[in-house]
Formats: sequence, C-alpha cells, structure tokens
Amino acid sequence: MRLKGLTLSFCFLIMTNISYVNAGSSFAELDLYAGAIPGAKKSKDLEYKRDNPNKNEFLVNVTFPELTVYTPAQTKANGTAVIIAPGGGYKGVSIDAEGVKVAKRFNQIGVTAFVLKYRIPMLETMQDKSVGPLQDIQQAIYLVRNQSQRWGVDPNKIGVMGFSAGGHLASSAAVHYKDAVNPALKGKNLRPDFQILVYPVISFKQDVTHKGSRLHLIGPELSPQMISHYSNEQQVDANTPPAFIIHAQDDKAVPVENALLYYQALHQHNVPSQLLVVPTGGHGFGLRNDYNWFTNLKEWMVNSQILIND
Repeated sequence: MRLKGLTLSFCFLIMTNISYVNAGSSFAELDLYAGAIPGAKKSKDLEYKRDNPNKNEFLVNVTFPELTVYTPAQTKANGTAVIIAPGGGYKGVSIDAEGVKVAKRFNQIGVTAFVLKYRIPMLETMQDKSVGPLQDIQQAIYLVRNQSQRWGVDPNKIGVMGFSAGGHLASSAAVHYKDAVNPALKGKNLRPDFQILVYPVISFKQDVTHKGSRLHLIGPELSPQMISHYSNEQQVDANTPPAFIIHAQDDKAVPVENALLYYQALHQHNVPSQLLVVPTGGHGFGLRNDYNWFTNLKEWMVNSQILIND
C-alpha cells in the first residue's frame, strides 16, 4: 500500500505492513484498493490537472482512486469521521476547494476527514462505468469502518459528504448501501451513519438534473430503469441516514429542486434531516458563502449527537 505523509504541525509515523499511527494534525494518502481494482479495465493513467484561474486544483479523468486522511490534533479528535466526495460533474474532482480545504475545516472541530479521489466513469477504464464511482465510495466506507481503530474513529459515526456530482455520489452511497457493487463487500456494513450534501445533484429526471453529470455516469443511452435507479429521491426509505443539505436558491447549474425533492422524500420517510436554502451563492461556492453554512452544519451535527461539542 502506498503512503505519502506531510505534517501540518508534526507527524510521527510507525509503519508495519499496512498500519500507520499518526500523532498531531497530519495527512496521509492511501491507495483505496490493496491490489487490482475489481471491474477495472487495464489502462494507462488518464488523469490530468485542468488549469483554474482560482488556483484550485481540479483533476480530470481520475483513473486510479486514492483516499487521503486528514487527522486532527489528538487534543481535538472526537471520533467522528466524514468521507468527502468533491464535485466535478462526473468528469473530474475539485480536489482542493471541495476536498482539502473542507477536510482541514473539519479538523478544526475535531473530525477526522477522508478526501476521496474517486474514479471518473469512463468506458476506457471500467467494465461498467455507471457503478465505478459508487464502488469507490463503498470501498472507502468499508475501509474506514474496518480500520477505524487505526484512525481513532468511532465505527458508528462515519458519514459521507458530497458537493455537486459528489453529492449525487454521497447520496447514492446513502440509499444504495445494501447493494454492494464489489461482490467481495456483499454482507458488509456499507451504510453511512449520516450524509452531508452541498448543492447536490440528486435526480436524473430530465427537468431537474444536471445533464452533464447524468451523461457522464449513465449516458448517452438513457433507460427509464437507470434514470429511476440513480434518481436518489426515489430510493429513500426509513433506514436512509440522517441528512444535512445546503443549496443556493440562485444555483443555475444544479437547480435547487434537487435538494427540495430529496428533503421531501426524507421527510416522508421520517428520516431526521435539515435543509438550508440560502438566497444567493450560485453553484460551486465550497466554503465561500456569505451565510457561513459550516456553522449551521456543526450545530446540526451536535444536535444530532454525531459530534461532541467542544
């Protein structure tokens, strides 16, 4: 397994086979799979960085997935963990603005954060591109829960978070946890304990969806069965994990109706949820928003007993 570490304050690493111990606030990059990736085709690495005027790193055509763990200082760590899926329209991942920066913000409130660089659905690299990203997030949930002691994480407080198309991926993990993409994980606990969705793509219905995300994941040939399966508002039941959702009313890329439909479905099934609709912000604001939504998120996590108030 590959490990690359960088210390934010100081980091002490003890390495055996696949076991690492961190002291202080640090991060480490891990291969998501120990060996060959199930369902993957043999391929060269197609990933590249897209130039961004805001200097936020955006990775296109991710071919090989990684999971990066950001651990808070031991004096702050509270055992809660979140797996973060950045957005990017299922074409790339906004790894900086919707991954690294968010993970570091979670560390400030004692949460261990795992940034998931999931594979982009591509026919060149996957036998079935529609399930590749879901397989990766399910693998991440299994890995974090199975090795929770390594990271000082409570196995009953492991959630998922997603931005935009990453929100579709996170909500897919929340509603399809009984259906393991990788047969090796069949029967394992793949249910997130909570979900956090930021301007998420939820529905694949024609008048609501973000068409680019839908095209990249399941298109261009669209069957009613696939549209229904990946319209996550239609897959909610009473066991769907609690949710915190934020969306801007003026979002022109992913209509706010995505958040409204999902919240309505959660409410109909009595799933504890909070929906925050802010009047402005557009799409892709990350942590940059005049309404300081992260404070609302922290309050929800405390009130939901997901997080111990510091």
